[in-house]
Amino acid sequence: MKPLGIGLIGTGYMGKCHALAWNAVKTVFGDVERPRLVHLAEANAGLAEARAGEFGFEKATADWRALIADPEVDVVSVTTPNQFHAEMAIEALAAGKHVWCEKPMAPAYADAERMLETAKKSGKVAALGYNYIQNPVMRHIRTLIGEGAIGTVNHIRVEMDEDFMADPDVFFYWKSELSAGYGALDDFAVHPLSLLWYLFGHVEAVITDMVKPYADRPLSEGGRRAVENHDGANVLMRLGGGISAVLMANRAAWGRKGRIALQIFGSKGSIVYDQERMNEFELYQADGRGSEQGFRKILAAPAHQPYDRFIPAPGHGLGFNDLKIIECRELIRAISGEPSSIVTFEDGLRIEKSVHAMAQSFHERRWIEIG
Repeated sequence: MKPLGIGLIGTGYMGKCHALAWNAVKTVFGDVERPRLVHLAEANAGLAEARAGEFGFEKATADWRALIADPEVDVVSVTTPNQFHAEMAIEALAAGKHVWCEKPMAPAYADAERMLETAKKSGKVAALGYNYIQNPVMRHIRTLIGEGAIGTVNHIRVEMDEDFMADPDVFFYWKSELSAGYGALDDFAVHPLSLLWYLFGHVEAVITDMVKPYADRPLSEGGRRAVENHDGANVLMRLGGGISAVLMANRAAWGRKGRIALQIFGSKGSIVYDQERMNEFELYQADGRGSEQGFRKILAAPAHQPYDRFIPAPGHGLGFNDLKIIECRELIRAISGEPSSIVTFEDGLRIEKSVHAMAQSFHERRWIEIG
């Protein structure tokens, strides 16, 4: 297989993360051709040139459509703000490119549907950036659940908290605009939803409350602007197999930096995981003498593949960007026609449908069944 030609739209936090992954995937895994970093797009031409030099791309442009039209580009990474995902992904797929788009798909469900429809028509691989499921620890948790290590799962609690919106004096910016989505639900609660999907399948029914800690925020140029979406949400959920679940999301939670606290309760034990300590989990198994029962801490190690591709010793730890490299390898596997664990647009649309059902539930104050 010839090296894939890569195009990158957007060079912020996630743009740099994608660039690191494309640069490192050959070094880490060795069994793929080194991607060719062809074209980079940013809104500002000067910034595009600077980032292309820093990230290792051959060409730079201030016109993302020129990048999509480039015949040397095979895969387009879309890492722009949420409201631009649909237009860029749809045009890239229609032009015959594979797409790696950051989550969520789009603020509007109809746009997400169009993204999936275009992906199906194109026959190209369309993946979403849900790299938390690629954690070797999460993969092992899935294996343990499948093996019945904690019996039949009956209840799950998951919390996602960060504090980047906790300060009431933080200036208003695009994440508080209605055009960006509902707020905490689709900004980052889609990550724990991706974990639930990966471990147990999709959500079947929800009832939701959303909260707005601060009614408005200051503007950098003076004055104030009303916050248009919700920074917190609490959701009761039903999953398949009669599993009950609770989701709590808060992006105004002082002291929490990147927390996804997952508790899985079964008939024979429990599993506890926290994204802020992403290289470990705790396992409780209700066997043996009660006097010695207790949670065991299990550290990530070479036995939890593909940890071994990064580090030969246990307990040293992977990071967020490493999970993106694993996700990049899974995308390349999918493009090559191999089985992979990417979140496709089809799976992603079901996650989006869950989010929109949660918002509907909040506005209608009732349970919503997700068909």
